[in-house]
Amino acid sequence: LATYSLVSSLSIAFVAPVIFSFIGTHSEMEFVDSFLYIFKQVGSLLILPFVCALLLQKTFPSVHRKLYNAQMLSFYMWSVSLAVVTGKTVSFIAAQNSANYQKEIWIACCALVICVSQFILGRHIGRHYNNTVAGGQGLGQKNTILAIWMAQVYLNPLASIGPASYVLWQNIINSYQLWKKRKNDLVA
Repeated sequence: LATYSLVSSLSIAFVAPVIFSFIGTHSEMEFVDSFLYIFKQVGSLLILPFVCALLLQKTFPSVHRKLYNAQMLSFYMWSVSLAVVTGKTVSFIAAQNSANYQKEIWIACCALVICVSQFILGRHIGRHYNNTVAGGQGLGQKNTILAIWMAQVYLNPLASIGPASYVLWQNIINSYQLWKKRKNDLVA
């Protein structure tokens, strides 16, 4: 899973500027200008930390080791980032001129179907390897902060409702799974 996360994040750094140059908010710019503008932002967000980690590992291994051992800090940073981008999505929904939330509800429902489908498919795949939990988490659990941010910045903010809803649904599913496991552990 770590390799998948690394490869997919680095791939997004190069693919996202191409896609957003055609369909995003900067589509009126020349392709090369739009690509470079978006790549500078997305690339610095995805590639720069990776390069810094490699440099830190090679040049200051003791500092790298201390940061590596403080991995809980990254969880708190992720939590704050998630709260900020989710808050921006909720703010967008609340600030709309229309009280008709039909599109938003449909997007959230589609995110629910996708989320549940990926957890089920992941558990099915995991069953073949005798590890349904890892399979479900591997396919169902997504770090959607990047998707939410890119939708807010380069697309219509309405597009951020899908990944923001996915975060909500995956956390509900994970909470249910944890509750169920604790309940089963108490019975056993």
